[in-house]
Amino acid sequence: MARTRKLSPERKAFINGLIEHYHPEDAQDVQEMLKDLLGDTLQGMLEAEMDEKLGYSKYDYKNKETDDSRNGYSKKTVVSSLGEINLDIPRDRKGEFEPQAIKKNQTDISNIEDQVLSMYAKGMTTRDISTHLRDVYGVEASAEMISHMTDRILPIAKEWQNRPLERKYAIVFMDAIHFHVREDNQTIKKAVYVAIGIKLNGNKEVLGMWIGGNESAKYWLGVLNEIKNRGVEDIMIVSVDGLTGFGEAIGAVFPKAEIQRCIVHQIRYTAKFVNYKDLKPFVKDLKAIYQAPSEDSALSGLDELEEKWGKKYPSSVSSWRNNWPQLSTFLKYPEEIRKIIYTTNSIENFNRGLRKVTKAKSIFPSDDALFKSIYLAMIDITKKWTGAPWNWGQTLNQLCIYFEDRITPADLE
Repeated sequence: MARTRKLSPERKAFINGLIEHYHPEDAQDVQEMLKDLLGDTLQGMLEAEMDEKLGYSKYDYKNKETDDSRNGYSKKTVVSSLGEINLDIPRDRKGEFEPQAIKKNQTDISNIEDQVLSMYAKGMTTRDISTHLRDVYGVEASAEMISHMTDRILPIAKEWQNRPLERKYAIVFMDAIHFHVREDNQTIKKAVYVAIGIKLNGNKEVLGMWIGGNESAKYWLGVLNEIKNRGVEDIMIVSVDGLTGFGEAIGAVFPKAEIQRCIVHQIRYTAKFVNYKDLKPFVKDLKAIYQAPSEDSALSGLDELEEKWGKKYPSSVSSWRNNWPQLSTFLKYPEEIRKIIYTTNSIENFNRGLRKVTKAKSIFPSDDALFKSIYLAMIDITKKWTGAPWNWGQTLNQLCIYFEDRITPADLE
């Protein structure tokens, strides 16, 4: 096989000169050589910038046509993919020199910070990241320094959290996930309230993530009001779990929204009252309700369930009766819409992704640390959310018929 890497005579002479000067013995020595060359190259660029700014080269005073002059150097250490590099940044007496090769506040000339954010988003702790940078890049970065690096994402995250939203959403899923956070020298269990919306074009987006106390309908009311204040005028369908008072909170802010309680949550709740030996036949009878082709058929299935199991498991059956208006919403829709709204699986899968990347952090030192972590995880997770479902056109047609007075042609432009 022919060689793919061929050196010109000039390039070969250059490489030989480097080898003769540095005497590298292994790949690590080559990296050190490249780091030294990178430092010299950057230093040369900085000197050239100063020459251009003043209009004369160092010691060439006869061509000097300015009252400004060089004023020594300031020390600076920058991080590169090859490790840390020490530089001397030229200064001028007027303090007007603004270097472009290495900008004034720039301390990272590689993608190290982006890598730190990526590792943090995937659940690595600050200490793990610090060790990785030292072992792989030879960069000494303390856990505290890593934390400061990731802090730069906070203003961006806050801006994202307050961004304007769409005027109308076809479907919104709401659920909470819990984490432990340090507060006033105590470890407190806090809920992260998550809302995910499906826009009228079928694309999915996270509307926001709010950190509060234990999950409550009162806090959800505040979340819903914030969503409204950020521009949301109407939601066609909201899919939620069975939290007491959730439906009332939604109705108070979006009175026209139809509410679907998660059928999967409902099945889990009713099944917990059933003895193990009865569980299989009981769940089989439940299918006649939630897999029914119509609401009338589902009510017949509920009647049969009550007749067979009502006396033995009254709490299980009454739960379906008492919450029927919000449990039966999906039954009036065709299969395309039913599949989307009958369960909060969409948001539970998202929450599972958050748990996966935060499992190494059993306790967060502050609300900001938690928000920073889940925001970066959210960015990582939602990269895979590309485009609408393959059958969204048919689903949208159905929604436009059911909500003809609320979805206008202008909304679809």
